[in-house]
Amino acid sequence: MKILVTGSSRGIGKAIAEKFLENGHTVTGLDVNKPSIVGERYEHIVADICEGILPDIEDVEILINNAGVQDTGKDIDVNLKGTIAVTEKYAFQKRIKSVLFIASSSARTGAEFPEYAASKGGIVAYMKNAALRLAEYGATANSLSPGGVYTELNDRVINDEKKWKRIMAQTLLPKWATAEEIAEWAYFITVKNKSMTAQDLLIDNGENAKSEFVW
Repeated sequence: MKILVTGSSRGIGKAIAEKFLENGHTVTGLDVNKPSIVGERYEHIVADICEGILPDIEDVEILINNAGVQDTGKDIDVNLKGTIAVTEKYAFQKRIKSVLFIASSSARTGAEFPEYAASKGGIVAYMKNAALRLAEYGATANSLSPGGVYTELNDRVINDEKKWKRIMAQTLLPKWATAEEIAEWAYFITVKNKSMTAQDLLIDNGENAKSEFVW
């Protein structure tokens, strides 16, 4: 199948692109950065999803909306408006089979930078709108809301012993997910799943369920 992954140069997006390549699919990566993946079935396009005209990419079968920024002053422009622009351009056509949005656990809790949390909450709402319209094509649309993930973006807290201890104290399973694990979820939801749509899946090692009862 023909896969389009935004934000494919690092972290979760790169892991997702590599997962599809490993399974024999053709992947196009769309990113503001240069490619970090090399392969004959991988095409990389340098583009900004919230500025200028998006490139023409025909017959996308699976769209993974992963590109995003955090606490930059452009969170809503990139994470929400850019994601909407990508989806409206590539998703609503007869070859589409599935669209996945990478949201965040902060879409539910609000416990992060204000514009980032708002942008991810907007993604979940827009995902449901997209699912309503993609049903016409027999396609699914869902979102993944990861909690903490081991990526370079989070190195500043992963490598801070005191902050890391506080973070782990708020997580039922005292760990974060790897980018590769999120990629496994992404592959299952878009390729294996045929019946779930308009749903947001929380993958946070139990962070949202943490509750201390003091008597």
